[in-house]
Amino acid sequence: MRCAVIVFPGSNCDLDCYHVLKDVMGQNTEYVFHKEKFSPEDFDLIVLPGGFSYGDYLRAGAIARFSKAMESVVKAFEKGKLILGICNGFQILLEAGLLEGAMMKNRDLKFHCHEVYLRVENNDTPFTHLYKKGEIIKMPVAHGFGNFYAPENTLEKLKNNGQIIFTYCDKDGNVTEESNPNGSVMNIAGICNENKNVLGLMPHPERCAEEILKNTDGKRLFESVLEFIKGRAL
Repeated sequence: MRCAVIVFPGSNCDLDCYHVLKDVMGQNTEYVFHKEKFSPEDFDLIVLPGGFSYGDYLRAGAIARFSKAMESVVKAFEKGKLILGICNGFQILLEAGLLEGAMMKNRDLKFHCHEVYLRVENNDTPFTHLYKKGEIIKMPVAHGFGNFYAPENTLEKLKNNGQIIFTYCDKDGNVTEESNPNGSVMNIAGICNENKNVLGLMPHPERCAEEILKNTDGKRLFESVLEFIKGRAL
């Protein structure tokens, strides 16, 4: 699997993503600087990592979506390549229109940095097929702008098309207001596009992908992608 990690000014999870893909998963991985363009055929997976791209000026991800690298990401999107946006990467995908909805400041206006429980709502995607539908997993969050919003008609579409991939829940899988760290509508933690080749999520799977971290729930996301790519290559 050939992987790209896009690096924007202010990215701070690019190293984590690169480490998991190259050192943990053993895959061919390259950094792509925000000023660089690339061919969609160069990579099987493109990762937009977390951080504070361009200082989160205007809105989180609002400036990054105009970078030269994102022109190539859009072309890769049109070619059906797999694209993963984590935290700030999710925000960039929303700003670029590759996913539907928008991000607002957390409901309590505080930065949240802790583990959360997630319920897997759809395991029929390239990113989640190694999870079980309804499975409860744990991942860390670290964001101040994670309050996902979309109008009612968009939410209905996301729900009906199986595009809601992860929701915040408690340890027993109950989707409650108390288990929602940021106020996201319908407790949404991650969504995909209609074709299921683009996933955006606020929690950080790259921060829970090794035994040394006492949590490997995020590793299966990357393993799912690898198995999907292998299967498609056969």
